[in-house]
Amino acid sequence: MTSDAAQPGEAFVWIWLPGRTAPVVAGRIHAEHDHFVFTYGRSYLARDDAIPIYAPELPLRRGAIVPEPPLEIANALRDASPDAWGRRVIAHRLAGGHGGANGFADLDELTFMLRSGSDRTGALDFQASPGEYVPREADNETLERLLDSADRVDRGLPLAPDLAEALQHGTAIGGARPKALIRDGDAKYVAKFSSSTDTYSVVKAEFIAMRLAALSGLNVAQVSLARAMNKDVLLIRRFDRERAANGWTRRAMVSALTLLGLDERMAAHASYEALADIVRARFTDPAETLSDLFARMTFNILVGNTDDHARNHAAFWDGDGLTLTPAYDICPQSRTGREASQAMQIHGLERRSQLSLCLAAANKFLLSEERALATMADQVTAIVANWQAVCSEAQVNDNDQRLMWRRQFLNGLAFEGLESVLSDAIVSLPNA
Repeated sequence: MTSDAAQPGEAFVWIWLPGRTAPVVAGRIHAEHDHFVFTYGRSYLARDDAIPIYAPELPLRRGAIVPEPPLEIANALRDASPDAWGRRVIAHRLAGGHGGANGFADLDELTFMLRSGSDRTGALDFQASPGEYVPREADNETLERLLDSADRVDRGLPLAPDLAEALQHGTAIGGARPKALIRDGDAKYVAKFSSSTDTYSVVKAEFIAMRLAALSGLNVAQVSLARAMNKDVLLIRRFDRERAANGWTRRAMVSALTLLGLDERMAAHASYEALADIVRARFTDPAETLSDLFARMTFNILVGNTDDHARNHAAFWDGDGLTLTPAYDICPQSRTGREASQAMQIHGLERRSQLSLCLAAANKFLLSEERALATMADQVTAIVANWQAVCSEAQVNDNDQRLMWRRQFLNGLAFEGLESVLSDAIVSLPNA
């Protein structure tokens, strides 16, 4: 954390309580040495409808709450702060668009909280004042202007002030890829753009994977494709927002990284089995949730999504219980060969992208071997049956289909060791 005098020393945390369309101030976060301390406000603690921002990490009680070492900040608060893309946009803007987009080290967490847009993931926002809520929002911009803005940031070029303001609105949404927020009637969307470093259509690949996930029976965020400036844009309907008569309600969320008590430095230790233990102990419908989580794990392997890190899994939090959110960010990663590993450990310390590891972990998800294998086989069948139709929907040409098929989607490594027991599903797999 930097000691620059320009850095803010505190921020006030505002929260949308369940079903409400306006926020109330919940508490204060301030910098103290090498960490950030949170304190609930007395007025919030006095409310009959107050809920913990997240328990057990931030229980409703008086006094300062210091993050458990080695954490520097409560994970539930960090979840609402920008990720890589948002930090790039903020750094770019503060540097005047002159090569500062990678200057993250010069900015502390409070700066990112207070400089990012207010329509952030979940039900929190950060403000400079405890008495007046002033949203940092922009008018609804066109996809073309947002795409142009994101592209300029991606390439390190300066932005006009109005475009910088529009792009700033989406800085608090997680992830590393260029994106923005848009509103369309009674729905809100995250718009994902291509990057200047893309070597294939990442946007279409994610659309295909998300559509196939839905067709395989997974509960996933709704997606659609749009075009702007002759480029593809992926629109993901937000599931943490719901239109009400007098505004928008917000649903509180925590990432799996928060559930596991880890931060980015420890993310490599995140484990599906450890997450399954938490589901069994704390989720409202553990048996069904474990089945869903297992299906997401196997599907990620089947479609080459090796970016399944713990911030790409999340749960709704209602102040008492946890429920799994729809799946999101199922994005096949670039792959030229057979070898691949998942971002989260699957069984023990093993993370190789193989269904056999999922089968070995099935008991952790309260699944029999027979049911686990049936889940895998059903997903393979659904992917094969719907591949051509979804590729046509995405207007993917034959060359790009060949690039993805049996490389990212249904790579042979996934089936290694299970060829005999999954033979009915994989024996007739079409070649690339």
